[in-house]
Amino acid sequence: MAPTIAAAMGYSQGHLTMTNKLRKPVVEKMRRDRINSSIEQLKTLLGKEFVKQQPDSKLEKADILEMTVCYLRQSASPRPATGNEGYSRCVQEIVHFLSRDEMKTETQRKLLNHFQAAQNSPAHQSPVKEATPVKSALWRPW
Repeated sequence: MAPTIAAAMGYSQGHLTMTNKLRKPVVEKMRRDRINSSIEQLKTLLGKEFVKQQPDSKLEKADILEMTVCYLRQSASPRPATGNEGYSRCVQEIVHFLSRDEMKTETQRKLLNHFQAAQNSPAHQSPVKEATPVKSALWRPW
């Protein structure tokens, strides 16, 4: 007698179910490995920030993810320009504009000398900003 179609289908479904059951742990392990690898890469990339926050503590994966989100939010937010930066930029543009002409009047020369002196004075130079560490505290359940 020839095998029936139902028997053939039962074999193939049972075979597929068994194959899926065997593959699931392997696929899950690969997924966890990808997640762990990405978290380690984040930890490496932002290592200096982590040291600033908690120099001697072992960071959990959730800590690494939270600190990364805080760091990205901080670096994505626009920093407001200070009046000093605007002034310095304006002086640079004036000096550039006044320096273009070869034929300068006495007034242009005086203005150029004045603004070049202002550009070089330490009181009007824009301050160098340091990267500020992430200031939000990590959430911990204990």
